Amino acid sequence: MASPVRLVLASASDARLRTLRNAGLDPEVIVSGVDEDTEPVDGVPELTMRLARLKAEAVSARIDHGSQATLVIGCDSLLELDGVPYGKPRTPTEAVRRWQRLRGRAGQLHTGHHVIMQRGADTTLRTAVASTMVYFAEITDHEIEAYVASLEPLQVAGGFTIDGLGGPFVTGIEGDHHNVVGLSLPLLRTMLNELGISWPSLWQV
Repeated sequence: MASPVRLVLASASDARLRTLRNAGLDPEVIVSGVDEDTEPVDGVPELTMRLARLKAEAVSARIDHGSQATLVIGCDSLLELDGVPYGKPRTPTEAVRRWQRLRGRAGQLHTGHHVIMQRGADTTLRTAVASTMVYFAEITDHEIEAYVASLEPLQVAGGFTIDGLGGPFVTGIEGDHHNVVGLSLPLLRTMLNELGISWPSLWQV
């Protein structure tokens, strides 16, 4: 089934690409190169939306839209704990300290979504954020050190996964689990519906 639009994911995240592919979509991937280390101004959710917009805009400006309608999806995720945003840990030491703060507690994983729909000279935008509460297990120092040694925490926002080695260390979530992986499918579907795009029309089957 041919898609009515050229679908572009402005993200280097394998998890986001996998999430979309599992849902029947097969986007083209173009990495934005946007610096994610931006200080929040109005709060962590707002920061994720701003970074998602910057990513989508950077990629949209680089591609040749041509005559086919083009849809660019930008996303950015951050974990909020005590009002502080946490992205990818920069070092193993930082990842260990992060988990020492997280264990036995709950934090909110925010993912900003920004879509740019280009139809000829017409551009339509949508921006939204999805937030999911994540509950972390009371894991031991040994488990933290072993998990950090796997290097997985250094590759993901918040320093954890629920669909990888970090899964056993998350005791529960409130909200969309896809959002914790990196992209909220229900929210994205709603955003695309607002742009007049039917989700099944994007399926590659």
